[in-house]
Amino acid sequence: MLRRFVWILVAFPVAVLLLTLAVANRHGVRLVLDPFRSDEPVLFLVLPFYAYLFGVLLIGIVIGGLATWVAQARWRRTARRRAAEARRWQAEADRLSRERQAQVATAGRQLAPVNR
Repeated sequence: MLRRFVWILVAFPVAVLLLTLAVANRHGVRLVLDPFRSDEPVLFLVLPFYAYLFGVLLIGIVIGGLATWVAQARWRRTARRRAAEARRWQAEADRLSRERQAQVATAGRQLAPVNR
């Protein structure tokens, strides 16, 4: 509950700041993608400035998520390996339990009194 409260406490001001930036920066900005002809570029993009800000924010979130995912690969691999090992041990325990029950049942029939 505290974590959610802190998240809201941080997220709300950030959202207000981003909305303020979006409203204040509505004018079009030209992004030149042609490094050789900057005066008359062949490749350029005209968008409101806030679109660039949100785009960079989104790219940063994606790159951060990918970096975290790659960094945690070792732990996911270890978890998969240990889960497979646990399944093998569980299957072995189940097999041994079935064998033991079969032995007990067989021994019980051999020791049962015969009615004459």
